[in-house]
This record gives sequence, C-alpha cells and structure tokens, in this order.
Amino acid sequence: MRIKGKTAFVTGGASGLGAATVRRLHGLGANIVVADINKDTGEAICKELGSRAIFVQMDITNPDQVKAGFDRALKEFKNIHILVHCAGTGWVGKIAGREGPHDLNMFIKIININLIGTFDVCRWAAFYMQSNEPNADGERGVIINTASIAAFDPQIGQIAYCASKAGVVGMTLAIARDMSKPGIRCCTIVPGAFDTPLMKMMPKELNDALAAQIPFPKRFGNPDEYAMLAQQIVENTFLNGETIRLDGAIRMPPK
Repeated sequence: MRIKGKTAFVTGGASGLGAATVRRLHGLGANIVVADINKDTGEAICKELGSRAIFVQMDITNPDQVKAGFDRALKEFKNIHILVHCAGTGWVGKIAGREGPHDLNMFIKIININLIGTFDVCRWAAFYMQSNEPNADGERGVIINTASIAAFDPQIGQIAYCASKAGVVGMTLAIARDMSKPGIRCCTIVPGAFDTPLMKMMPKELNDALAAQIPFPKRFGNPDEYAMLAQQIVENTFLNGETIRLDGAIRMPPK
C-alpha cells in the first residue's frame, strides 16, 4: 500500500514507538490520527506536525472512547487505511511468592489493556477498513500490532505481561485470515529493548547490562527503527499474518 494520501491511526502515538511512527508516516504523506491517553503530549505532537494530524484522547480499555476516537477520525479524514497499535503497559510480579499469589486484579488489568484493548481497537479498524476502495491488489487496509519478546522469552516476574503479549501474537494470523476476503492485512512487530521513556525510568546500570546482552548492535533499538519496519509492512503487500521480531537477536535470560 502506498502511504501518501492514506490515513494512519496510531495508538500510543504521543510517545515512544508510537510517536516515531507518527512522525515517519506523516513525513511520507499520510494523514495522522494520534490516539493516546495523554492529552498534553498528544496535542503537542499534532501541533509539531501541523497539517494532516489530529489528536483523539483514548483509553483503550474504555470501549466508548475507542469508538469515539474512530468516529472522530472518520469525520476528519473520511477513511482509515492503516492502524499501528502501540498502546500498552507492563507489570512485574511472580505467579506466587512467600507473601502470597499474584494479584489477580493486576493480572486482569494487564490483560485488559494489552490484549482486550488491542482486540477492541483492531475490531473497529477492521470494520471501517472494509469500506475503503481497494487498490490494484484488492487491498483495503493494514493492521500492525505490537507485542514484545516477552511473548517468547518471558523473564521472571513477567507472567501477566507475557500472557497479554502472547495473546497479541496469537491473534495475528487469525486477524489476517478473518480479513483476507476484504483485503486487509495484519502483522505484529515484536520489539526487544528499545530506547523509550519507559526504559529511561529504569536505573542506568540495569539498562547498560541489558544492552550488553544484545548480540548486535549492542545498544537499545531506536524508536525510528520500529517505525521503519511499520513503514515496510505497510508498503510490502505480501507481508501478511506474520510476527516479526525486532530485537538485535537477543534471547532474554530468566532475569
């Protein structure tokens, strides 16, 4: 799919991987919908971009806000062709310890944000993409979700997080097959350690130790490298139903 003139809906688009994707796709000529829970940063990035960009405040665990966000995007740009879903969060806690079992409410919260929230955003994007005019290949839309290497290499304390992200991986081929008739593709990017605001909250010594474990290059990923892969997925029509690790070849140890 050609990006110029298309409309991209980016969740978590106000920071980190989402913000890098917003800037890249906008620079390639797309209309941009920045969907994020943080109003100040979301509006700031739209102001930075200038034309062809709007902000919608969205908590992906709130179905009314999700639906309203898509309604606003359609009112402004008429169609949605690209979804890049970056919104999500993490939590650390073992399934059980001496103090007791894992907090069930926190497990439910992480699943609700990372998995159910992803599903809710995808179902509306897929529904609206069906109405797009197809291109020469019969393609009407592209859905890109974000998982994590924790889906494959969970570290100690990541049971809720890995379960949620493994669910996102599991939906990838299902979405691609469900939406094959109307010509809507779905892929999932699986980032490793990236230089995002979340990682900057960790102590420097822990970040340095983690970076040293990456075979090559021995550094954290740059958010624009994620955005570059998102661009390539959009542009390469034969990429479909695929989960792609973007991690410098790291395989995470238990801790």
